[in-house]
Formats: sequence, C-alpha cells, structure tokens
Amino acid sequence: MSADIVISQVSKQFRGGALALQDVSLQVEDGDFVSLLGPSGCGKSTLLKMIAGLTLPSSGTIAVDGILPANARQLMSFIFQDPTLLPWRTVEENVGLGLELGGMAAAPRKAKVEEMLELVGLTAARTRYPRQLSGGMKMRVSIARALASRPSILLLDEPFAALDEMTRDRLNDELLRLYAERQQTMVFVTHSVAEAVFLSRRIVILAPHPGRVAHIVTNDLPWPRPAGIRLSAEFDAQAAYVSRLLRGVHAEAPSL
Repeated sequence: MSADIVISQVSKQFRGGALALQDVSLQVEDGDFVSLLGPSGCGKSTLLKMIAGLTLPSSGTIAVDGILPANARQLMSFIFQDPTLLPWRTVEENVGLGLELGGMAAAPRKAKVEEMLELVGLTAARTRYPRQLSGGMKMRVSIARALASRPSILLLDEPFAALDEMTRDRLNDELLRLYAERQQTMVFVTHSVAEAVFLSRRIVILAPHPGRVAHIVTNDLPWPRPAGIRLSAEFDAQAAYVSRLLRGVHAEAPSL
C-alpha cells in the first residue's frame, strides 16, 4: 500500500517567533483513518492546514500522493468546525456549490447532489435554508458538500466539537459508515479521547510547546466497529491507555 501523505521533519514557526510545530514526521497510508489528538497549542490544526496546502511549513516537506499539497488540492476536501454554509442557498444548493464552481453541468450536478443528500440522510431537507437546520444537520450538509467531489483524502478539523454528545455520537457513526463505504483516507483533529478511539485506526498524540509527535497508537479495536463498542470493556481499556499517554504529554509540557 503506497503512502498517501508523507510528512518529513516539518516545523512551523509563525511570524513573531512562535514555534508551533517542530520536526514532525508522519506517514498516512492510503485508506487509513488517523486522528490527531493532543492539548491546545500542540499544532493539530496547523498540521492539518499544512497537509491541505492552506499554510506552508517553515522547514521540512509534505507530499500528498507524491506531489506538493498546493498541487494536490483536487484530491482533498477540508471540513472545518464551523460548517460555513451560505445562508442564502438551500441545502441542495450548498451541497452542489463546489461542483457548480468547478463547472459541472446542471444535469450531472443535480444527480450528484441527490446522491450526496441520500448518503447523509438529508433528502427531505433539500429545500431548507441553513437557518432552518439543527447543528447536526448543518454538519451533514458540510460533509455532503465535501464528499460530492469524490476526494481521495478527507481532512476534518474538530467538525463535531460544538455539538451535544448525542448528536456527536450519531455523526461519528455516520462518518464511520461513509468511511467503510468509500475507503477514503481521513485525517481527523479532535480533543476527545473517546472520539479518537471510536473512529481511528491510528491515533497520533502530539505534545505541545512546540508541537511534536509524542506517541503513535495503533487502535486494536475490531474493524468494522460493531454496534455498542463504546460500551465494551475493550473500548474502555483502549481509551484508558490513550488517556494515560495524553496525561503524560500534559505532565511533561513546559509551563508557559
């Protein structure tokens, strides 16, 4: 299996001197689901944005399918914490926005939007506007819009952080269903140990000040994840192990 994303000795220093990331090396294989987990200030979102080509590393290299991220943007979709829907467009118009901007003709665009709405369970809400949607529904629209272009890589920056726990769990279930169906490479930023353990094949724990890879955990939970896995002893054991590693990262972090 060839590497989809290769990060080699990447550092990021912001203007003003703050060193956000230092000597980060990571390989994400094609079809992998990797969660980036760590305390605030460890550079999770910065690393994700560098993979997307939205910001450049100060040193080191990132290759996406063997090319620079800026040249691989057609392979990737980015989902932010805020769904960033256009309030004057309906659900179906928001889902089809990227296809429209890409020049897809009306008939195939309509068919693709219908497919995406069915995929995320929003066919009945197609004519609603964002103001008429719950937080969970808005995020489903955002996911559908991201998936419409059939990206090879999906980058997700704490997409469910602002949602209540029940909605978050439901969307985690939906995301795993979509991942199982499409086998896209996914890189997922989260602060939640439980979310990382439930979703990921591998969990990368970053240490802060400056951000660096502290641990890479292979998730031994069965795949595909069975219903009710969150209530199992093996899930609790895996979450406890990741929590211990994360607490160690916190304890070792220099005080600011």
